Amino acid sequence: HVQLVESGGGSVQAGGSLRLSCAASGIYSSAFMGFKGWFRQAPGKEREGIAAIDSDGNTKYADSVKGRFTISKDNANNTLYLQMNNLKPEDTAMYYCAADSPILTLYPNPYNYWGQGTQVTVS
Repeated sequence: HVQLVESGGGSVQAGGSLRLSCAASGIYSSAFMGFKGWFRQAPGKEREGIAAIDSDGNTKYADSVKGRFTISKDNANNTLYLQMNNLKPEDTAMYYCAADSPILTLYPNPYNYWGQGTQVTVS
């Protein structure tokens, strides 16, 4: 049974930083070695892909977070990270990690596994 669990969310002031983690359990290695991503969804808005990473460490970012957010992974511990710097109020959302996409993409549909989300609030 595959499970993704996010942590590290919270409330911060504008300009602050947070580091989100996504721990994967019960996952077969090829899934975690594949394409993974971070998404966010604010109330009343569609889910937005913000960062993705492949098994070689290649990354893709949404323009809204480029230069401020960094996606990384620890294959040995099956953990995905999102370092968020210079946070803005418009970054307020529920943040989700996702795994097992066949491609490096910021679209949600190709991802097969999702976490339950962690809330980030920037004031």
